Amino acid sequence: MQHKNSMEEVDEERSLTMDLSVPFSSIREAEIAYRTLSVDKEPKRGGVKKTFTLNEKVLQIHFQAKEARTLRVSVNSFLDHLTLVTQTIEQFGPPVDT
Repeated sequence: MQHKNSMEEVDEERSLTMDLSVPFSSIREAEIAYRTLSVDKEPKRGGVKKTFTLNEKVLQIHFQAKEARTLRVSVNSFLDHLTLVTQTIEQFGPPVDT
C-alpha cells in the first residue's frame, strides 16, 4: 500500500531539498505515523513544501524550501513531532488491528 500527500507550493527551480526515510516495526505503526504527521500543513508564509509517502513500513518525507533557514526550522519541527509520535506508540504498546 502506498499513500502520498503533498503540501504547499514552492518554486522548484530555486529550492533546497531534504529527504527523510523513517522505518517502523509494522505497517500499522507506519500508517499511524503517516496519518498523524501528514495532517499538519506548513504555514503559507513559510515557503516549505512537504510530501509524505507511505510505502509498507517506511514513511518517506520530502522537504522543499526556498531558504536554508526555513528548511531547517521545518525539519526540526517535524522531527519533534515524529519523536512524540514514536514515543506515544512505544508508551502504549503496539497498535491493535481493528
